[in-house]
Amino acid sequence: MFELSERPLDGVKLRATLTEPAAGALVIFEGWVRNENEGRPVTGLFYEAEPKLCASEMEKIAGEAKAKFGVLGVRVAHRVGQLAIGEMAVWVGVTAGHRDAAFAGCRYVIDELKKRLPVWKKEHYADQTTRWVGM
Repeated sequence: MFELSERPLDGVKLRATLTEPAAGALVIFEGWVRNENEGRPVTGLFYEAEPKLCASEMEKIAGEAKAKFGVLGVRVAHRVGQLAIGEMAVWVGVTAGHRDAAFAGCRYVIDELKKRLPVWKKEHYADQTTRWVGM
């Protein structure tokens, strides 16, 4: 249901883990490393995370999405380590019987994981400086 990976994420393989007969909808969110943040040129990111706490908190978030929106399945993968511009940093997939629940559930999962998971992001800038974001 949740994984941290030092290797590039494979959206096709992740999607394949969410097939189930009751699902009529699948919504996927992919977050990518972009080349700018708050007007500053970004050259890359570094992610650090606490695996056990991430996994237990994701269990809670998935359970909440299932209870609130009736989603059937939740799958999340997040990168750790050094990432280049254009690389996928996070992948979220949510299945449900209908599209409204899948969209709402996916939005809830990505928003909550950004708030609650112990994942820290350091931005690397073109001027050779770095900054931990959100700290």
